[in-house]
Amino acid sequence: MVQGSWPIYGLALREVHCSSIVHILDTNMNLTAESHRIPLSDGNSIPLLGLGTYGDPQTTPRGTALDCVKLAIDVGYRHFDGALVYFNEHEVGQAIREKIADGTVRREDIFYCGKLWNTFHPPELVRPALEKTLKALKLDYVDLYIIELPMAFKPGKAFYPKDQDGNYIYHHTDLCATWEALEACKDAGLVKSLGVSNFNRRQLELLLNKPGLKHKPVSNQVECHPYFTQPKLLEYCRHNDIVIVGYCPIGSSRDASWVNLKCPPLLDDEVLVSIGKKYNKSSAQVALRFNIQRGVVVIPKSFNPERIKHNFQIFDFSLTEEEMKAIEALNKNIRFVELLMWSDHPEYPFHDEY
Repeated sequence: MVQGSWPIYGLALREVHCSSIVHILDTNMNLTAESHRIPLSDGNSIPLLGLGTYGDPQTTPRGTALDCVKLAIDVGYRHFDGALVYFNEHEVGQAIREKIADGTVRREDIFYCGKLWNTFHPPELVRPALEKTLKALKLDYVDLYIIELPMAFKPGKAFYPKDQDGNYIYHHTDLCATWEALEACKDAGLVKSLGVSNFNRRQLELLLNKPGLKHKPVSNQVECHPYFTQPKLLEYCRHNDIVIVGYCPIGSSRDASWVNLKCPPLLDDEVLVSIGKKYNKSSAQVALRFNIQRGVVVIPKSFNPERIKHNFQIFDFSLTEEEMKAIEALNKNIRFVELLMWSDHPEYPFHDEY
């Protein structure tokens, strides 16, 4: 596979412009439940559909992630998005290992993404953080390891360090130094691909323009759905061979503690509902299909067995160019996830336009 090209639609990424790519993956693209990987710029590949594994550690019963990941593998998912800060990587890893042991999958069939949390940005803490993830998973490597947020917090035992007044304690952020430590992890074989999350254009350019860059970020995980389509960031990333991985691809819970409730519920949208009726699909399935047809990886989170199955059923229909344009026109440029509690951090990413 030639690096920098996308055989799925036969065009080098650098040659593709946003205006000409309303729908990248048309009906002839041959995406199937069994085969829906797209290439990354480093020669590896990523499944377009994954399962998000975040669950509130206070309210999610023990064993939930274990059971749901095993079910998801049986359904056909091969991509799992996790993090040390989700406190359930031991369950996700056990599920993967059990499905390897029973012959359902091989390790190379599975794509696991882990994340470097904000308190581990100093270079000397990067490999130990990745090793914590590997120890929890009981795996030899992860397929993708990403900087979860471009904002460093005070290192220490607390993942959310606060002072006596309840204010978050930040730390000097040097994204290039953190990246060099990640590059060493890739060179050591602990991770196949490196990426970032919630980075804006300026922060991506810091890495891309870093003197002596050894390994480019292959992906940027950001919020992306029909109400927040990210056209400018998506175009910039395409030109730089960076795949967008979309979180909240079918919207979000209505938890006021971290969700912007000014953004209306996505799945009630009349356009999505009406298109879904045409294909006998739900608005959620239409929203997921919309993004994968744009070449955006989606990682819907669910610990509901029926929804896990439901969200996977997006490979037996295809949206027309007109439908893709109608969904793109729904963009309200409103985030569900604003992270306003950290908006005073010097590297808070969402002050910039994109």
